[in-house]
Amino acid sequence: MTSDCGTAKNFLERFDASRPVIGMVHLPPLPGAPGYDADGGREAIRERALEDARRLEAGGIDGIVVENFGDAPFYPEDVPTHTVAELTAIAAELTDAADVPVGINVLRNDADAALSVAAASGADFVRVNVHVGAAATDQGVLEGRAHATVRLRERIAADVAILADVHVKHAAPVDEDDIRRAALETAERGCADGVIVSGPGTGAETALEDVERVAETLSEHGLEVPVFVGSGVTSETVGDCLAAGADGVVVGTALKEDGETTNRVSGERVEELVSSARETQR
Repeated sequence: MTSDCGTAKNFLERFDASRPVIGMVHLPPLPGAPGYDADGGREAIRERALEDARRLEAGGIDGIVVENFGDAPFYPEDVPTHTVAELTAIAAELTDAADVPVGINVLRNDADAALSVAAASGADFVRVNVHVGAAATDQGVLEGRAHATVRLRERIAADVAILADVHVKHAAPVDEDDIRRAALETAERGCADGVIVSGPGTGAETALEDVERVAETLSEHGLEVPVFVGSGVTSETVGDCLAAGADGVVVGTALKEDGETTNRVSGERVEELVSSARETQR
């Protein structure tokens, strides 16, 4: 069964692939962030974002997530309005240019902003790092606001799915340390349309046993909520991730030039990983 939480359709139905590979557009520091390059300016940021998106799509990617990755140190929850405005402008250009679903992640955990950006730009989904429960992070303790996020989606009539992390990376759970219970709470009581299982940090390998536990738990409870692997996926490991029960993967670092997270997307790496994922599904 699926939870009746207001989205118009099953999350996986938004993609052409049955087990989608979602690639990341990691934005450089935006205006107002410590590392912002005033010489290059806004135009350079947008051009890079569009070029990364083009390379992802040309390589066969099934979806894209754009996030303000370069804005560290991140605001915990309430991201400034100027950052939200920049993200909306960039996301609008990406959704116009892309022929695949686009998602929004506003770091570190501003779900209201992500939903607002997605609704205004025509994006298809958002990623929420801490949707239920609480997590100790380098921004302090972040508390999930599923009750507010789901209601905001209804209030602004946004056909936007919620992809939520379970035991999100760069964090430690404060309350529920059983990943199976945390996943169930996220999907069932938090009304998430999909869940993400990750390793300890960006680019870090995800424990396949965690993927198996989450997928089995949701299935045992009759929840048709897809499970994604959210870190450490490579062309060598994507098959193992899907075999462990994942319904898709979210990939950033492995698709970048030289495997460096902050580098530009490598079209060759995208093609290689997508090809590996497709081979697994045959």
